This record gives sequence, structure tokens and C-alpha cells, in this order.
Amino acid sequence: MSYTRGFFAGTVTTLFAVGVYQYAQSPKSIQHQYDQQVSDDVKEQIKRRILKYGVPNRGEEAKVFTNHVLSYDQSKKIPIWVAECITKEHAQGNANRKYSKFMPDSQILSLFSADNQDYLGSGWSRGHMAPAGNNKHDQRAMDDTFYLSNIVPQDMDNNSGFWNRFEMYCRHLTKRFDSVQIFSGPLVLPTETDEKGQKLVVYPVIGKNEVAVPTHLYKIILVETNGTPSAIGCFIVPNQPIENKYSLTEFQVSLEEIQRRIGVEFFPKLDGTRLQSLCSVDSCTLTRRQG
Repeated sequence: MSYTRGFFAGTVTTLFAVGVYQYAQSPKSIQHQYDQQVSDDVKEQIKRRILKYGVPNRGEEAKVFTNHVLSYDQSKKIPIWVAECITKEHAQGNANRKYSKFMPDSQILSLFSADNQDYLGSGWSRGHMAPAGNNKHDQRAMDDTFYLSNIVPQDMDNNSGFWNRFEMYCRHLTKRFDSVQIFSGPLVLPTETDEKGQKLVVYPVIGKNEVAVPTHLYKIILVETNGTPSAIGCFIVPNQPIENKYSLTEFQVSLEEIQRRIGVEFFPKLDGTRLQSLCSVDSCTLTRRQG
């Protein structure tokens, strides 16, 4: 009896050891075998069983407006990215921002939304990501840019100064290129270091809804000629006053850098497409700030 028990235990131990060895030697092949054995239908059944009350929604599903599309960060109460495609016609017309009002976006649950009181007395301006000036062609399109889902807490001088000049530059590009596709948004990046030399991400929040104040802002600009993408420019700008002496090229980064920082892949259908640098085909020169 003891012999049988010992033989059985030894056999199980040996088989277990062999199994562990095989798994350690070829985990990828075992994983691939699992993927091949489980059909998409079965995976869907598993997902429905475990997530029977719905897939958690981070709010990244794109929300569509008259002339811009955005993905929203429900935790920070600011957009993740805001996309536009503008031509010179979009920047011309009689739409006037005096008729537009800042207000919460009805597509965003109030639980995840900022409101105007958050910005009141905060010391931060309501900074457009899709700017009103890109939508002079249509009052509704301009009004849409005033929903708070398109707004971030922005340094007042930056908003009226460098960033405003940057937006004007984007509109200027429509005079040279057929169309200009733009992604804009906020970033929270490491700006401090602790006593151990570890980088820290530190940013304030404003109002009762604790709207996140980004440390930086970004723009990705893709220009088209004859309906074909021809050049791209990517920029990360600190959310602080920037003097006239600084040029746009000083804030130029790669597309990969912005994607890594945000965790979003932009232009996935352009993978492998060879694009020139925007600043090599255009001067990337901003107009001087007046006053």
C-alpha cells in the first residue's frame, strides 16, 4: 500500500516537474496553442459571463461634433485628444464667438464633467483644444467648441499668447496646403524629482469637480497636398507663459514621443507612410505677439 502511494506520488511529482519544465521552455508556444484552441465565439461568451453588466467605459469612445471629434478623460474631466480637419474655408465666415457660451457637454455624465464654476476664480483660463477661430464658417460649429469637453485649464498668458499664435499658424497652413488635420490635447508629464532622483508627476486640480490642470499641451499637424499626406509636425508646449523669443521649432518632438506619452496611436492607417517634417517644408514661424 505504501509502495503504491509512493509510486503514485512520485509519478505525479515527475509529471508536474516535466510540465513546469516544458512551460518554462516554451511559454509562447503554449500560449499560442491556447489562442488556437479557443474560438472567438468562446472568448465572447467568457467576456459576456465575466462582464455581464457591461464593459467598463473609460470614455474613450469618440464623441462627434459639427467640425471636431474628441475622446474624453472622465477621470481628469478634460479631453484626451481633439481632432479637426480644416481648410481655408473653415476660417472664413461670419460666425462670432460673442454668441457662444461655455457649458457642460450633455454627452458627458455630470459625474464626470467639469462645469464653469470649476474655472471661476481658479486663476486658469478655459483653453480651447479645437479653437473657435477654426470655425468661422458656421456658428453651430463654433458653438460646439465651447463645450467643456473641448476645454482644459490653461495658463492665461499661454492661452492668449503663444498658444493663440500657434492656432493662427495652423490656419495659415490652410493657405498653402489642401487641408490640415490637427490633433490637440493636454499632457501631465514629470516636472519634479524627489530626493531619490525619481521623477514625479505633480499637477493641481481646480473646482469641486477636481478638473486636472495639464503640465503641457500638444499638437500634431498633418498636412495634405492633392489629397495625399505630405508632411507632419508634432509639438509639446509647457502650460505656462512663453516669451516671444521662443520659436515653435524648440518644442518639436517626434510622433512616437507623443504617442508614448499619451498611450494613443495616431494615424494607424498611415503606418509605414513616409512623411516629411513639417518644419522642413514650411518655416514653422509664428506671428509676433502684439503689445
